[in-house]
Amino acid sequence: MKHEVRHIPVLLNDVLEALAPRPGQVVVDCTVGLAGHSAELLRRISPGGRLIAIDFDPANISIARARLESVGGTFEIYHNNFAGLPAVLGQAGVAQVDGVLADVGVASTQIDDPARGFSYRRPGPLDMRMDSTRGQPASAIINKISERELAEALLQLGDETDAPAIAKLVVQRRARTPITTTEQLCAIVCEARDFTLVRAAGAKLHPAARTFQALRILVNRELANLDRLLAVLPQCLKPGGVAAIISFHSGEDRRVKDAFREGFRGGVYSEFTREPVVADPEEARANPRSRSAKLRWARLAGGAK
Repeated sequence: MKHEVRHIPVLLNDVLEALAPRPGQVVVDCTVGLAGHSAELLRRISPGGRLIAIDFDPANISIARARLESVGGTFEIYHNNFAGLPAVLGQAGVAQVDGVLADVGVASTQIDDPARGFSYRRPGPLDMRMDSTRGQPASAIINKISERELAEALLQLGDETDAPAIAKLVVQRRARTPITTTEQLCAIVCEARDFTLVRAAGAKLHPAARTFQALRILVNRELANLDRLLAVLPQCLKPGGVAAIISFHSGEDRRVKDAFREGFRGGVYSEFTREPVVADPEEARANPRSRSAKLRWARLAGGAK
């Protein structure tokens, strides 16, 4: 991207309060993005600390590296999915860490780049891969998935109540012409939901928002990867270590809540957030992305608070 990249990390103060990073600690940011959270974590664990950063999108890594270098301190960045956290720690030669952060969801840089195909507001190829070097683009999936499977995905992953109508029209239109662009898919969804493009552009929630969200989650296997992360977190944390996860979708938040609650009941975690932490009115006004963010954290049993 040629223009200046701007990114405001969501729930930053709440993340710092939950993880309580201190000098000398080892902390993992599973979704480094543009290093908004990581930069502040690195400041607080220095001197003597170590930040291990992970990102699935190679486009973010060089930007994040430059920002972290400007902070100083010890860090390294790995190109991987957060589901591969144990493998990354193995590469880093670390058995367990003091804290783990994961900001689950799409990055602002991905949405803002039309070539990535994440946005219903920007014309571009229908791709949506967080790592464009692997996997199938959204266009490949939308042109072969069955009507029933698509309707189920839109309902379960996007909370889209008009899922059957959208899926039916998608299948009808792709029979005439393959769906390869964000514009095509957006127009189909708007038609299925009886929105003109002009009315859609002015809507508080764009009629295609939930469809694009569901397709993105499907393309990147986000829920399966989150399930894997939740399963391996206890083995990656030191006793008393804290895991903090920010989610943006009800299906993600439910998984995090259930995993932390069951871990607490089973004695794996000594404490956890009963209710999600959400943005206060001031942050919600300053950073619209924070409005749907929910932070939950849990502390591994066996250590001092």
